[in-house]
Amino acid sequence: MEKSEAKKRIAKLRSEIARLRSAYHIENAPNVTDDVYDSLTRELKILLQEHPEFENPNAPENRVAGKPLDKFVKVKHQTRMLSLNDAFSYEELYDWEKRIKKLLPQDTRFDYFCEIKFDGLAVSLIYKNGEFQRGATRGDGFIGEDITENLKTINSIPLLLHKPFPQYLEVRGEALLSKKMLEKLNQKNAKGGKVLFANTRNVAAGSLRQLDPQLAKERELDFVAYDLIEAESADGFRAGLSGVRGPGDPRTRENYLPILQAHSDKHQLLRSLGFRVEKLEEKCQNLEEVIDFIKKFEKIRPDFPYGTDGIVVSVDDLKLQNVLGVVGKAPRYTVAFKYPAERATTIVKDILVNVGRTGVLTPLAIFEPTLVAGSQVSKATLHNMDQIERLDLRIGDTVVIEKAGDVIPKVVEVLTRMRTGKEKKFKMSSHCPTCGGKVEKRETGLPVGEISSRFTLPGVPGGTHTIQKSHQLANPSVAYYCSNPKCPAKNERYLEHFVSVFEIYELGPKILRRFKDEGLITDAADIFTLTKEDIAPLERFGEKSAENIVLEVENKKKVPLSRFLWALGILHVGEETARDLAQHFGSLKKIMSAVTHDQGEIDNIENIGPAVLKSVSGFFHDKNNLNFIKKLEKNGVIIEKVQKQQRGKFTGKSFVLTGTLSTMSREIAKEKILALGGKVVGSVSKNTSYVVAGAEPGSKLKNAEKLGVKILNEEEFLKIT
Repeated sequence: MEKSEAKKRIAKLRSEIARLRSAYHIENAPNVTDDVYDSLTRELKILLQEHPEFENPNAPENRVAGKPLDKFVKVKHQTRMLSLNDAFSYEELYDWEKRIKKLLPQDTRFDYFCEIKFDGLAVSLIYKNGEFQRGATRGDGFIGEDITENLKTINSIPLLLHKPFPQYLEVRGEALLSKKMLEKLNQKNAKGGKVLFANTRNVAAGSLRQLDPQLAKERELDFVAYDLIEAESADGFRAGLSGVRGPGDPRTRENYLPILQAHSDKHQLLRSLGFRVEKLEEKCQNLEEVIDFIKKFEKIRPDFPYGTDGIVVSVDDLKLQNVLGVVGKAPRYTVAFKYPAERATTIVKDILVNVGRTGVLTPLAIFEPTLVAGSQVSKATLHNMDQIERLDLRIGDTVVIEKAGDVIPKVVEVLTRMRTGKEKKFKMSSHCPTCGGKVEKRETGLPVGEISSRFTLPGVPGGTHTIQKSHQLANPSVAYYCSNPKCPAKNERYLEHFVSVFEIYELGPKILRRFKDEGLITDAADIFTLTKEDIAPLERFGEKSAENIVLEVENKKKVPLSRFLWALGILHVGEETARDLAQHFGSLKKIMSAVTHDQGEIDNIENIGPAVLKSVSGFFHDKNNLNFIKKLEKNGVIIEKVQKQQRGKFTGKSFVLTGTLSTMSREIAKEKILALGGKVVGSVSKNTSYVVAGAEPGSKLKNAEKLGVKILNEEEFLKIT
């Protein structure tokens, strides 16, 4: 991206991030998921790495959160509530490790500590003489909001600490709503016709930021402690971020405040004082063990009772944490590994149109390759024009894409505030992009007079519900179809023929049909653009089968000219005729030149008559066919030129192969014959020189016997080659 464009994009990103922060932290009206927020922030971070001249310490990305609400009493945090840097891959974890090791003495040995990253509301709790005194939100990191009365309604927050306890203590943790409680609340809202809650975090945050504590009590929130920030014993000894002893009598301090040497020690102290600390945690000797823990929790994460979005990984040693310190708004010694987001943002570069096997035209959004749900995606179906109009989607828009579980990516939202004015509206073409046929507009959907609506509610018995009403449909859906019955994009048999000739055996008829139905391919050329990320999310597919398909397609991109001509499906041009054309001309360019300038040269080739000449000429004079060939080449298909056949011992001889050969494939046998100047033909005639018969020969052997053609077994064939 050019510097001027990057500057504009950074300004747009900062503006939108600031708006979303305000909506979440000030207006108490979050209207976008964390995944989207994280994706925009990540894009901004990458752009600033590429263009550091646009860094601004006062920009919104350098603040922990928005301003506190005026309706709550403001509270100053004695120690700033920090945020965490994120890692979205194992590679980024290793990069983080390299950075921190550079800041430590060489060969420093240390352990890591892993804990669950909860998706709730971060709060700070203050205790004096063992009694809960005050609770506050993060706010902007320096100043939060006093929500003490609301926090007192949470049963898992101790109002009195277990003895022995420090004289002063600050604990930080996460206020949470369980998934089970979310289902219960949504069930209640559904019965009352109220709006459903989107996720547990929004409910937890909203509950604690109400003036009436009774509401928070009804929501039955939970609390999990994860850090001890500061503690002070009766004799003035303070600890929290360091294991260094203070002045005074050691025995007195031991009675009230154990020596803390590691972050894991903090968790043990918190448990002894009566706090709830998540038991799923682990001390790891290296990043390999950290990654094992990440993978282990990922398997149980869907069934975990609370919302989570990652694993927090910290250097366990508190002295080393002090050495590493804090940079900006985040500690160097800790990183949050984020599980693959199900939503992300990207920019729509173009909207193409695919033609399905029924002739329906499906818009396809093409966007910058984007990491979402653990894979890179670069396209998503838009289904139809109704969807484009509903989203108000334009080429150049910043959009939210979603890929939840094994679901194909889809565009779910347009961030209209990110527009620059250069975006272009999409208009469906009046002619088919494949054959040029006229496009017809047809209404689809349920019959007029009946409407059916299906929806799913968390926690509602039965799960999926259907409501039917008898009234006229106000907005029936509209689809566009190619009206040409001979449109190549509709022809399933042609696709099957093409992949068969290219020997792409992983793509059977059912798979090809599925790819067309999903809008992944319109014609055979689209096969060569398929990626693992396109295929793996499809039902009954997976990572391995997707890899196998993509690998085989990649390996078959290089194709001999004769096979390429055969695959094109030109009328009367089968395997043998394609080979004759390829041998005579040597390249596709020369064949196309002959069609235009000297058709007599084609007519003079042995075994090629007027019918073949007419079909070859007609094929290469069709603009759509020429565009298809260009598309194949653009998508990576390489057509091998034919080396002029050398004269050899088989020059002038023709061979027919039948049956199964035991020492070689029939393709290798063909290559041997061609290398010696001979020809391989498909049927036996009186002009055939030899029939090579393997095991279980077909009718060709009987025809050879009737016509008196010389028959060779495999051993005899090998002797003459």
